[in-house]
Amino acid sequence: MTAPIETTGAEAGAQPEAVLAGVKKSQIEGRSLTQIAWMRFKRDKVAMAGGVVVVLLVLMAVLSKPIQWVFGLDPDKFNQDLIDPALLAPKGGWGGMSWEHPLGVDPQYGRDMLARIIDGSWVSLLVAGGATLLSVLIGTVMGLLAGYYGGWVDSIISRMMDTFLAFPLLLFAISISASVQDGFFGLDGLPLRICVLIFVIGFFSWPYIGRIVRAQTMSLREREFIEAARSMGARGPYVVFRELLPNLVAPIIVYSTLIIPTNILFEASLSFLGVGIAPPQASWGGMLSNAVDLYTADPQYMFVPGLAIFITVLAFNLLGDGLRDALDPRSK
Repeated sequence: MTAPIETTGAEAGAQPEAVLAGVKKSQIEGRSLTQIAWMRFKRDKVAMAGGVVVVLLVLMAVLSKPIQWVFGLDPDKFNQDLIDPALLAPKGGWGGMSWEHPLGVDPQYGRDMLARIIDGSWVSLLVAGGATLLSVLIGTVMGLLAGYYGGWVDSIISRMMDTFLAFPLLLFAISISASVQDGFFGLDGLPLRICVLIFVIGFFSWPYIGRIVRAQTMSLREREFIEAARSMGARGPYVVFRELLPNLVAPIIVYSTLIIPTNILFEASLSFLGVGIAPPQASWGGMLSNAVDLYTADPQYMFVPGLAIFITVLAFNLLGDGLRDALDPRSK
């Protein structure tokens, strides 16, 4: 037998070998999940570019009115002197592009295209963001309840999801938008149309995220931390909203960034069909709708709002893909 190794007081108080020291003899600290996700996200240059574009678009939408005031932009100002009445097209090439009108003017009234793109950005992002928030709230609650309680609760909510998914959303959106044009709940005009679009798009889109949250909840409800909470006397609402919901934040954030571009396209489609945002308020879908009869004389009139929608949708998709990879610990 070997005698036990005695340690001095200095050795007993020394740091274990697992604690390393950096160049400046400072201990290396562990990183939180948020820090790890941010480091992974920063390494994805494409996702970072998409995030920068999204931030710029949001700032443009929020500050659209101050931007117009600072630069003297008026989206509703007619400039008939810039239009060739014989050709129904802007004078000059490239849709009437000039230093005063960098994106040209529309071929009907000579309104500045840059001003209308900026003025229409807040409408598209407000409708898409509001509809996404509504669908995420409803879908998250329904998915959590269905996945955790199961049984008859899951059966009822699942059948509701199937019903909403089978509903002809586009036809319903057209009919309800046309039926409330004169006023509803004390609202009329632009506020009414925005609220109707947010309600229709968001209320009938919640089953998509509801199914995702339901599946994730069913996989988490049998985990050890849930069993530990139950054994300590935690009731259903506490387990659902204090234990399960924090572990579902990552997929909810990723899905939200991916559903926003879909809602932007849906709002543009309704405005294109004439049941979305009504003139004189500028909207990207409405500008595309007006360009249908004039694109042969002025192709740029359709190209500019189409490019704005394309860049916005692409940026949100790239951001969503980057967040999905950064928040998923199984991805490389």
